[in-house]
Amino acid sequence: MSKQTTDPSKVRLKNVRLSFPQLFVAKSVNGSEPKFSCSFLLDKSADKAQIQTLANAIEECKKAKWGATLPKGIKVCLNEGSSKEFDGYDETNMFVSTSSSRRPVVVDRDLQPLTAADNKPYAGSFCNATIRLWAQDNQFGKRVNAEVLAVQFSKDGEAFGGSTPVVAENEFTTLDDDDEDLT
Repeated sequence: MSKQTTDPSKVRLKNVRLSFPQLFVAKSVNGSEPKFSCSFLLDKSADKAQIQTLANAIEECKKAKWGATLPKGIKVCLNEGSSKEFDGYDETNMFVSTSSSRRPVVVDRDLQPLTAADNKPYAGSFCNATIRLWAQDNQFGKRVNAEVLAVQFSKDGEAFGGSTPVVAENEFTTLDDDDEDLT
C-alpha cells in the first residue's frame, strides 16, 4: 500500500459540477499562453464542508506567501456563484476557477484515461478533482490561484448550455454492406 503525503496546497473535491471544461486542448484567452482550465461548482448546503476546507487552504496559502500581515486586495479562486450569469451559477453555490499549463489527468470512474472523443466529462457532469493552490504576486496582482491537476468523471448531470453529449448508438443503427447510401 502506498503512503500518501499530505500537501497543504492540494485540495480534493468530491462530486462537484464541472463548468467550462478545457481539459483536453489548451485554449488561449486574449493572446495569453494557452492553458487547460475549468471551474467546479460547489453547492453551499451539500458541499459546506468542502467549501470550508477550500477556504481554509486558501487562507493557509495566503499566510505561507505573505505572512501574518496580509496585503489588501488579494483576489482568490473561490467565488460566489451569483457573481456570474451562466447555467448552473446562482446564489446556492460557489465556484472555484482553475487552470494549468500542463494537461490534467482525466479519467473515468474506473480510473481509465478519457479523451475528448469520449464526450466525458462535460459541462454539467459531476466530477471528483484534485487542485493545487498557489499564490501569485506580480505585475498582474496578488491572488491565490488554483491549478487543475486531475479530474475523474463521477456521474452524468444536466448539461449546461444545451451541450448534451451525442452518443452514436442513440442516433444510428449499424449498417450492413447491403444498406443504401444515406446521402
